[in-house]
Formats: sequence, C-alpha cells, structure tokens
Amino acid sequence: MTEHAGKPFLYVVVCAAGIATQVTRLIDAARERDWEVGVIATPLAMNGFFDTAAVEAATGRPIRSAWRSPADPRPFPPPDAVVVAPATFNTVNKWAAGLADTLAVGTLCEAAGLGVPIAVLPCVADALAAHPAYRDSLVRLRGMGVRFGDPYSGLPDEDGGRPDFRWERALELLERP
Repeated sequence: MTEHAGKPFLYVVVCAAGIATQVTRLIDAARERDWEVGVIATPLAMNGFFDTAAVEAATGRPIRSAWRSPADPRPFPPPDAVVVAPATFNTVNKWAAGLADTLAVGTLCEAAGLGVPIAVLPCVADALAAHPAYRDSLVRLRGMGVRFGDPYSGLPDEDGGRPDFRWERALELLERP
C-alpha cells in the first residue's frame, strides 16, 4: 500500500459507454471498502457519458483526463490498484497494443508495467467482442495479469430490461489472490 492518509488508493478509469452514467456506484462501493478513489476518464467519456460533478463530489477530487505539464504536481498518489469500468473495445485494444495516446491508456500501460493489480469490466457489443483484434487483446492483457469480469453488451434481456452492470465485481476481482 502506498503512503497517503492510511488508505489504499484506487484509480478508476472510465471509458465512453452508456453505462458510465452509473460509475458512482463503483466509487461508492470502493469507498465503503475503505479505498480512496481518483477517476481518470478517456477524453470521449468526458463528453457527457457520466455526471462529472457527481463523480468529483463522490471522490472529493477532480477528474483527470489530460496529461499534466511536468511543472504541475501529481494530483493523485500512485495507485494501489486500478479498475477500468466500463472498458470499451477501443481502450482495451489500444492498451493491449501499448498505444498510450491518452492519459487513461497511458496510465493503464504504466500500471501494468509496474505490476499494479488491475480489474476490468468490459462493456463491448457482441459484434465487436467477436473481432479477432479484441480477442487477441484479451489474451495479451490476461497474460499480463489483468483480471476481467464477465462481458457486458448492454443488450436488453428477454423481458426487455437491461441486466445489471456488476460494478462491485471489479472490487471482488482485486480481492482475489
């Protein structure tokens, strides 16, 4: 555990998927488990995919989405763990390929290289999940020790409702040995 307020620090990386509107559920669950939380969002996710004011209120910290200048202080301590939720097709593939063109993906590449535990809750349409590049990316990331929850396509179930996105599953993945 890193040294900061005596609590472990969790980075939550948020990608641009509709279910991101509920990301405060993950933040609240993490805080209930005594994590401090900082959110890093993809640039596209910052364009209305979640309530940024609610997230900042829940974490007590600004959301990061852009690189800081070298003279700026680090706004978050180093992570003890990282959750990517929801994780999109684009982010998973860029991360697996090492294409650190955004703060979010750069953070994931660095965390993986440092051996920080990482849990991912994919939110990818079935047609995209069937793409060979995505399947290869999952294999590569799993080989790096990344832990994945069950895929979530967001498609309605037989009753017309949408299945729950199991936000807490990310925390469970981090807790397993």
